[in-house]
Amino acid sequence: MSTDTPGIDPLEALRAPRDPACDVFLTGPVFLDIIFTGLDSAPVRGTESWARGMGSSPGGVANMATALARLGLRTALAAAFGDDHYGEYCWDALEQGEGIDLSMSHTVPGWHSPVTVSMAYEGERTMVSHGHEAPAPALSAGTGSRAGNTGATGATGTSTEATAPVFPQCPPRARAAVASLTPGRSEPWVATAARAGALVFGDVGWDETGRWDLDALPDLAHCEAFLPNAEEAMRYTRTDCPRAAAHALAERVPLAVVTLGAEGAYAVDGRTGTAAAVPAIEVEALDPTGAGDVFVAGFVTGTLADWPLADRLAFAGLTAALSVQEFGGSLSAPGWAEIAAWWQLIRTCDRQDPAALERYAFLDDLLPATARAWPLRRAVPTIGFRQ
Repeated sequence: MSTDTPGIDPLEALRAPRDPACDVFLTGPVFLDIIFTGLDSAPVRGTESWARGMGSSPGGVANMATALARLGLRTALAAAFGDDHYGEYCWDALEQGEGIDLSMSHTVPGWHSPVTVSMAYEGERTMVSHGHEAPAPALSAGTGSRAGNTGATGATGTSTEATAPVFPQCPPRARAAVASLTPGRSEPWVATAARAGALVFGDVGWDETGRWDLDALPDLAHCEAFLPNAEEAMRYTRTDCPRAAAHALAERVPLAVVTLGAEGAYAVDGRTGTAAAVPAIEVEALDPTGAGDVFVAGFVTGTLADWPLADRLAFAGLTAALSVQEFGGSLSAPGWAEIAAWWQLIRTCDRQDPAALERYAFLDDLLPATARAWPLRRAVPTIGFRQ
């Protein structure tokens, strides 16, 4: 976690006494990510590859939770944690290190933490994961206890995708929630959160069924915003252009945001018809792990702060760009210290396009006049060191 981060609350001007204590609620699986870096190429079958660096950090939904918390949003996470050392480390890193509210999370005795090994090379990544679905939480779960589910046993058998067992029927009252939409599945907590006034931001993964049917995403009806990547958006809308896909999606959801990779992002406000396009920031990408989560966190922050659509896109793209310059998922998420240092540096660089700089002028009203020098020293992403 970054140190000496400016105490910036992006929602300070909007907070009122009767507002929810929670800004953003999330639920999902927490992985232990083990990241190998400094690989010159992908591992070759039958050979041994040595990485020049490695690190460990909480992953899965922890990537987005950390990104939100570092941007000053009061973040609550409901998740299952293993009672092994990995689970203990992830819990402490999120609760103590990032200030994330884990009062709705619980520890499952006898269940091991899901693990992902990520190998980063040439700006890309290859991942291998292992985990079992956690047992359903006991009725007493949700107390933030590391000893909940005392009757649970460890999962056995074939490895399956580790999915979150915590789908609260009554999530905390929050300004926003982030939901991972899955074809053919509806999570009751999403509708509950929306009815309670939360803005639901939906992201989505690759449709393994191959149907690419928006009607198979029932929780999309409760979403304020839908944020697929270009390929997902085009497949879901049967279009051959990401921008056309965004306009088609805006007929189904108030805000359609399509990420375009190296080309930036494009968004359409379905209520007003307003569209915005922001180019990507050119950076040296070391590890893209968690970049999509950081983008969503930046967009959620700008939306809750009621910024113009183009500013939200620019901010989301900036935070994602800063994240890929560091290794790791959750540990690479930038805080306000990193954003302030980048803004101070970029305005002093020669040959900067004034029009491009103007795109980020809204940061002047958010950031302190002075900032620490870039680059900043980041946390050591590993397990085992003690004070």
